[in-house]
Amino acid sequence: MKSGEKGLPLSELEQAYAACREIAKREAKNFYWAFRVLPQHKSDAMCAVYAFMRKADDLADDERLTMDERREAMKEWTADWRASRAKPHGVAAEDPVFRALNDTQQRFGISDELLEKLVQGTTLDLQETQPGVEVVRSIRITEGSHTTSSFQVYTTFEELYRYCYLVASVVGLVCIRIFGYTDARAEQYAEHVGIAFQLTNILRDIKEDAERGRVYLPMAELKLEGVHLEDLLLATRGVVITQEMVELVKREVKRAGVFYRDANELIPLLDAESQPAMRVLVSIYEGLLDKISAKPEAVFRKRVSVPMVTKLAILGRGLFEAWRLRRRQA
Repeated sequence: MKSGEKGLPLSELEQAYAACREIAKREAKNFYWAFRVLPQHKSDAMCAVYAFMRKADDLADDERLTMDERREAMKEWTADWRASRAKPHGVAAEDPVFRALNDTQQRFGISDELLEKLVQGTTLDLQETQPGVEVVRSIRITEGSHTTSSFQVYTTFEELYRYCYLVASVVGLVCIRIFGYTDARAEQYAEHVGIAFQLTNILRDIKEDAERGRVYLPMAELKLEGVHLEDLLLATRGVVITQEMVELVKREVKRAGVFYRDANELIPLLDAESQPAMRVLVSIYEGLLDKISAKPEAVFRKRVSVPMVTKLAILGRGLFEAWRLRRRQA
């Protein structure tokens, strides 16, 4: 019997996981579809990890605050999390997300180091200076006046890879500990799949990121395709999208596709009960990359997404696969 049925009260821990699930259901978009295919205890754990990441991302991107205020808010939140983690065994954290995450960490053997790296990735965009990131000033002229904006731009793909590793591959390394695996090769494959997902996100969010003063397509890649940064920024504001920009997006789509190949190697190494969920997640993200590939110019105009009917079809296949597996194991 599930918690809360027939009037039974939820324990504090169950309430904490329920709070995380609400956050994931409201915010997770692509990830939540995969969570639903997992067994309950693994789904709860994934929701806890997601809720933790969501809070960190929200603090880093809160445009109501100045950059200094965001840094201070992140510092305070991180200190609270570390304090909750240091509580004696059996003493619950006050924050329900921390409470659920601490339980998940203990259940699935997720190290402090991995979670610290996850936070490190979230705070990268808050740093005044980063290795491999150049601050470029752009001047925009409108009706006789001009405004100057600063943009953070990655210089090379190698530097971007480090960013993708911290914000996405580390998430993958956390997730496979929840999914379950025994072959150490799964870690390398999970790292590469995380890179693929983040490259897909970067392409999807070109316009939105430019509006926030961030350009994740590396300057070296722009130069290879003959794209000037100023022209790329103008394209996200509705000015001309050139063929060179289209070729730039195609180049990055191809690069992401190479990393996606390791998903085929990773999935068989996961616990059987977790494989359908990983297939759902990979299918949605590859579907997103396919949409970008079909219309590369669209990413400069809007945020591209996978249609809901397609996601439902992918989820349906995942749920059927999970049901069939449980029938065989019964």
